[in-house]
Amino acid sequence: MKLAPLSVPYRALQKAGRLAITLVVLGSVGTGVGFGGALVAAGIGGAIALALAYEFAYYQRYQYTFTDDTFDIESGVLNRREREIPYGRVQNVDISRNVIQRLLGLSAINLETAGGGSTEAAIRYVTADAATTIQDEIRRRKRRENQRRRTATKAADDTEGDTADGGSETTDSAATREFDEPDEELLFEISPSELALAGILSFDPRVPGLLFAVFTGSIPFVSPVVPEPAAVATTGLDPTLVLFVMGVVLLVGLVVLSWVVGAISAVVNYWGFRLTRSETELRYERGLLQRYSGTIPFEKIQTVTISDNPLKRRAGYATLAVETAGYAPGQANDRGSEAAVPIAGEDRIRRLAEEIDSCETGAFNRPPKRIRRRYLARYLIALAAVTGLLYAGSVVIDAAAGLPWYLPLVGVFLAPIAAHYKWLHRGYRLGADHFVTRNGVWNRETKRVPYHRLQTVIDSRTLFQRRWRVATVIGDTAGSLSLLGNDAAAVDIEVDDAVSLRSELRDRLQASLADRRRQRTGWSAVAQEEGQPGGTTSTADANESTGGEANTTADDEHRRK
Repeated sequence: MKLAPLSVPYRALQKAGRLAITLVVLGSVGTGVGFGGALVAAGIGGAIALALAYEFAYYQRYQYTFTDDTFDIESGVLNRREREIPYGRVQNVDISRNVIQRLLGLSAINLETAGGGSTEAAIRYVTADAATTIQDEIRRRKRRENQRRRTATKAADDTEGDTADGGSETTDSAATREFDEPDEELLFEISPSELALAGILSFDPRVPGLLFAVFTGSIPFVSPVVPEPAAVATTGLDPTLVLFVMGVVLLVGLVVLSWVVGAISAVVNYWGFRLTRSETELRYERGLLQRYSGTIPFEKIQTVTISDNPLKRRAGYATLAVETAGYAPGQANDRGSEAAVPIAGEDRIRRLAEEIDSCETGAFNRPPKRIRRRYLARYLIALAAVTGLLYAGSVVIDAAAGLPWYLPLVGVFLAPIAAHYKWLHRGYRLGADHFVTRNGVWNRETKRVPYHRLQTVIDSRTLFQRRWRVATVIGDTAGSLSLLGNDAAAVDIEVDDAVSLRSELRDRLQASLADRRRQRTGWSAVAQEEGQPGGTTSTADANESTGGEANTTADDEHRRK
């Protein structure tokens, strides 16, 4: 099967456009000679011709095929590349379409596999109908492959059991039957009021850093805007007061701009959001300018996260996010985090979380109360550093001589409150089937990790934690966000509790894997014959925690210093 014919001119124009911008910048240097414009025009024409020739060759050499066990892709013009992707390893099949692609009837497909946060295969571009067909066909073959694997495992265990009993049992023929498209149940569809609320309660923290980088490199252009102290003095105003007012206005403007950008981004990203479920997976659609649709298999879900901030908590709202073994859906490339539910009432979010992965409720075990003194000390040190920098600036810079450098010291009275709330919003609990943690004040995250999804259990103790006799226990999963240090973590707990928790998580992981194996095979005598309390974890059980990729189970000897 081939790409869409329209992908040739579309991809060619994409490449030619990027090259044309470069040529325009370079050609502008030669415009004073009199022939720069002609060179630019010739260069753009040549770039378009070369891009068309290359993309046509790429189109001719690109082919994708469905086989019995793998999805095969052959591509490359100068360097040929052949890839075979087993259906059982596919985590997510995402379809994206921007405005121009929707007008042309084109779609981009990303295939994500277990064990990585990048795209395993990107198909650029096919028709909208072909994209839906590819997504549905991979889902269907994946379900059939998983059912075949489970049936084969059950048949092998039944054969072993029947040999001991002197009998035999006929194997279910479900491994070879065709799977029809399952009925889908609508779990969530964002309403206009919820979409507006998602925008109102959003804040983009990237804006301050971006503006800082821009203005840092643009000091020669920005400095003329700042009035000179001598010029201000002629107006009868206090230069220090003018500088202070400008700083306050800049800060307020920065906050407002970050809020506006966050609101626009939220509305554009979650426009028309729908979340449905079938027997085996979740399916989502979202986006205004860039339309996304994809699947989240239940068996690949590693972590379910409920997050909120002070504004959302005050209004009674929260966000629900799902992470799989391949990646957090939408995390690849530049699309940003994919929330399973961008915003809804807290009660509704918790009901949806139960629909996705049922988890019992309970009280959290908080860090020891003395740890609040540690948080207070950290805040006071930060305030002292800021105050010292402002004081040094007021001494060195004449224009800032009268600035109220002592204003940050007001935070000394707020630091104990901040330390208390940081302690209050931290904790963990061990449920029957899940390890649950909670951390954060400004962005509070409650993470649910099934025991059978744990990969490693890490006991982490920094130099300062050892001084306070506390430790952090991290439940690492196969999700890509774990690479960023965003795992479920019981932070700043007693050292003895950390050792006990690490051992308990290891034991519950083994027991959970053994229970799931017994449920799949229906053979409850496995653990008894193996002579262990939880049974011996098989390779298939260990692989299950990543959706088919072999991984290490809980490693209580691994410690992050």
